[in-house]
Amino acid sequence: MAEETRDNKAHSTGETLPEETSTQEQYQDENAELDALKAKVEELQKLADLSKDQLLRKAAEFENYKRRSETDFANLVRNANEGLILALLPILNDFIRSLKAGAENKEYDSFYKGVELISTKLTKILEVQGLTPFESVGQPFNVEYHDALLQMPRTDVPPHTVIEEVERGYKLNDKVLRHAKVIVSTAPAESGEGTRNAEEVKA
Repeated sequence: MAEETRDNKAHSTGETLPEETSTQEQYQDENAELDALKAKVEELQKLADLSKDQLLRKAAEFENYKRRSETDFANLVRNANEGLILALLPILNDFIRSLKAGAENKEYDSFYKGVELISTKLTKILEVQGLTPFESVGQPFNVEYHDALLQMPRTDVPPHTVIEEVERGYKLNDKVLRHAKVIVSTAPAESGEGTRNAEEVKA
């Protein structure tokens, strides 16, 4: 009877019984712990996302580096003989000039054929290494390919057209190894007195 009276009194006065207080505190502690765990999970998720993003960037950078390295190595291999080939070009030029002169003099026909054979073999060896001549006569003058020695007045071709090749130009693979030395046309009205030197040639 006394206990019932105490309970009724507690309810009537709004007081919280010890058992209810303990339950509320436990509930609050559990909520706080749950919130802390959620915050920790969110933090770990952010770190995981950041690490994943950094990993993907590093992987992309590595792939780009790998591709650049492969390209650089391929170019190095392709152009490894550039210096040697460039040194051989004057010899090839001498062969070409000798063949041109020999073709006009049949007195040394056997010698001419021997020089022609050597020139052919040398040309094939250089072609295997990626060396190819490019055509200049009849082409518009292009500073990327041509070195102009003279300008000459011509009426049969447009101005700034290559009309004569003094020395042949070559490419090694896709790279211009040596510019062609050429003579370029100019309109008669622009020619003045005869030829003009290379500094006056316009591209």
